[in-house]
Amino acid sequence: MQTLGEFKLPHFFNYPPYFTLQPVRDTREKQIQLWKELILDYCRTQKIFVVGLDEDFPLFSNPVIERSLSHEAREAFLSALVAEGRAEWLDKSHKKILILWHSIKDWADLIISFVKDNGLEDGVMTVEEIRSGVESRGTELHGMDRTILMRALKHLEHRGKLALFKGTSADDEGVKFSI
Repeated sequence: MQTLGEFKLPHFFNYPPYFTLQPVRDTREKQIQLWKELILDYCRTQKIFVVGLDEDFPLFSNPVIERSLSHEAREAFLSALVAEGRAEWLDKSHKKILILWHSIKDWADLIISFVKDNGLEDGVMTVEEIRSGVESRGTELHGMDRTILMRALKHLEHRGKLALFKGTSADDEGVKFSI
C-alpha cells in the first residue's frame, strides 16, 4: 500500500481514472465522495486546515502513476466539500478553503471536553494556550487553526459557556470558562 509519510493512501489512489473527472454522473458522484473522504481524512491526520486550489497539495498528484488532478477536478472536489459544509472558501476568488473535518459545533464540544478533562470549568486561559499550551498537547485542539478555534469559542460564548476578553494583542486574548 502506498503512503504519504505515515498516511496510508486508499487503493483508488493508484487507479488512473480517479485522477480524471468522470463524465458519467453516477461514477462522478462516487468519485467525488471518495475524494471528499480522502481529503478530509488526510487533512485531519496531518492537521492541515487550509488547502489552496492552485497549491502543491500532496493528494493532488500521484508520481507513481504519473497523474495529477486538473484544475477543474480540484475545484469540483473542494467545492463538493464546501457544499456539504465540510469546508468554506476563504476568499472571493475561491482559491483557498478552510477544511472543517469537525463542524464548529463539534469543535466546541471538544473544547468543553478539554475544559472538563483539565478541571478548568471556572478557569481562565489564553486562546494561544488552548491552541499550543501544555494542557492541549496530545489533543485535537493542539495546533488547530485560529480561525476555527475563535469560531468555536464564539459559539460557546453564545451558549453562555464562556466569556472572551481582549488582551493587548492576539496572543493574550483570554477565555473565562463557566461550565
